[in-house]
Amino acid sequence: MKFNWGTGIVLAFIGFIGFIMYFIITMSVDDRYNHELVTEDYYAEELEYQNDINKLNNSKHLNENISYKKTDDGLLIQFPKDIDIKKIEGRVFLYRPSNKQLDFDTAISLSKPYLLIPDKRLVDGRWNIKIDWQYNGNSYLYKESINY
Repeated sequence: MKFNWGTGIVLAFIGFIGFIMYFIITMSVDDRYNHELVTEDYYAEELEYQNDINKLNNSKHLNENISYKKTDDGLLIQFPKDIDIKKIEGRVFLYRPSNKQLDFDTAISLSKPYLLIPDKRLVDGRWNIKIDWQYNGNSYLYKESINY
């Protein structure tokens, strides 16, 4: 068999296709490469997106918004000081982009103007925090990406 440039091109194509097929099969089968969506019910959440925009706009009109800081005990979420904390209702969602098993949410139940999320619940790294809360019939939303 004579090896010419046509044979070289065919062998290059076969090698390239083989590499791509190996890559696709490895990514599809290997458990180390996790292919999860951000949320299970993506389309239903997409329909609620306008409500989130309205809640974010309501939050912008507050005199003071929610703030947070990292302490030795955990993540301290500070609510506005000029509102009655007993009238606050809602939920805090913490989403870990790299590991779905670490995601959790908790109800807001305040006796002080802050909420403490214990250090043992959070691992170091990036978290997305979403606080969906209501006060006096108005809904508010606080979203932030934090590094703990």
